[in-house]
Amino acid sequence: MNVGIFANLAKPAAESTLAALAAAARESRVRLVACDRETVRHLPGARLVAPARFGKSVDVLLSLGGDGTVLQAVRALSGSQAPILGINLGNLGFLTSVPDVHAVDALRALVAGAYEVAGYPLLEARLARGARRRLLARALNDVVMGWGTSPRATMIEVEVDRQPVASFVCDGLIVATPVGSTGHALSAGGPILHRETPALVLEPICPHTLSNRPVVLPSDRVVALRIGDKRKKLLLSVDGQPHGWLQYGDTLEIRQAAEGVRFAHLPGYSWFKLLSQKLHWRGSSSDPK
Repeated sequence: MNVGIFANLAKPAAESTLAALAAAARESRVRLVACDRETVRHLPGARLVAPARFGKSVDVLLSLGGDGTVLQAVRALSGSQAPILGINLGNLGFLTSVPDVHAVDALRALVAGAYEVAGYPLLEARLARGARRRLLARALNDVVMGWGTSPRATMIEVEVDRQPVASFVCDGLIVATPVGSTGHALSAGGPILHRETPALVLEPICPHTLSNRPVVLPSDRVVALRIGDKRKKLLLSVDGQPHGWLQYGDTLEIRQAAEGVRFAHLPGYSWFKLLSQKLHWRGSSSDPK
């Protein structure tokens, strides 16, 4: 088995966790694979591959860090269907379900085949500027228009399947997947969707009209967003990564991508348990009672 390693080396627990994984891999006769030299330096015996070949070189991927590292790992796979398992090197995340102290146990479970695989959708963002149309990026969590060039609010015109919905006067707008509903969209006041819900969340950021509320759409809809204010540009962010400025006249088209991403879940995994622990709901295992 070729196990990919994608790590946030800035985390304090990264070095010791990588060393433990390297030792366990030797015992289990597993080949570890990474796509950057610094990670390989902490993984004796690991194989270094070019980033373009990384996704095709691994059977499963361990992401060591936080939720942001998982999102980077999704991009590193470049469409490969190798399942991802998030190892948590800091605070509990929504995408990292295994604490660092259980990283070696997680590796052994993967080698033994003691895990289940769940598939989640990706969003695809395309930009139309005049006669030019191009694919910008794919997102596991969300596509966000916001953080403009001035403090004033802007107007974002929204269409769904070519039908006008509304012109939102707001600071920005989020289109989120069910996985991303617990990310930026949640902090903006959006609903929590179960990860298996076939839906999208349309979430205005700080709307200037109280009647502008989050909208939940079927996942097969095509959302088109346009800036209706000539005075302001908006920054486009895809899974937290900047993708340039959007200007008056641009159309950002968002739809579900043809391919998705897969996650490995170990025995005992529960999305509801993870949710209650992260949000400190009463009755969770972190509740002091």
